Amino acid sequence: MRIGVLALQGAFAEHIAILRQLEVEAMPIRLPQELKNLDGLIIPGGESTSIGKLMLDYQFRDEIGTLAQHELPVWGTCAGMILLAGKNQHASPEPLGVMAITVRRNAFGRQRESFVTELAIPVLGEKPFPGVFIRAPLIESANRNVEILARLDNAGVAARQGKLLATAFHPELTNDFRFHQYFIDIIAGRR
Repeated sequence: MRIGVLALQGAFAEHIAILRQLEVEAMPIRLPQELKNLDGLIIPGGESTSIGKLMLDYQFRDEIGTLAQHELPVWGTCAGMILLAGKNQHASPEPLGVMAITVRRNAFGRQRESFVTELAIPVLGEKPFPGVFIRAPLIESANRNVEILARLDNAGVAARQGKLLATAFHPELTNDFRFHQYFIDIIAGRR
């Protein structure tokens, strides 16, 4: 299994480290041609406007959108969730439009309001998951084809639509690898 992590900006190294600990072949993706022969792709957390601009500059936008529409499993964390969305309540960045969710950027406040909280995520088991929220978005609305996996204050913060996965928080900044394993299981067809 080969999982790429978009390595234009943000927390890509942390995702790669966890995937390698889970004994998955993981590689940074810096050029569009490196998207070939992947079994899955992660768009990491970071600065969504910067990642969006770099995706345009390096001609990733159309390629990733096409791959996601053709069933490549793609997981977006924080900024990645904003980029996967069908609609972003802010003008920038323009999302890829592959996931039927509407998101709001910086929904929980600015950098200094970042926090960690325990989340109930039934698909990961009974043990709460440590949600690391850093200038995090939230899901304002979702199509009926989207399964909301976790909520915080009644707002969606994790969702799945087929082989697409989105989290408003940063699982890559924890020592809990269950969300990465969940994504691996989606790729392997076990979920």
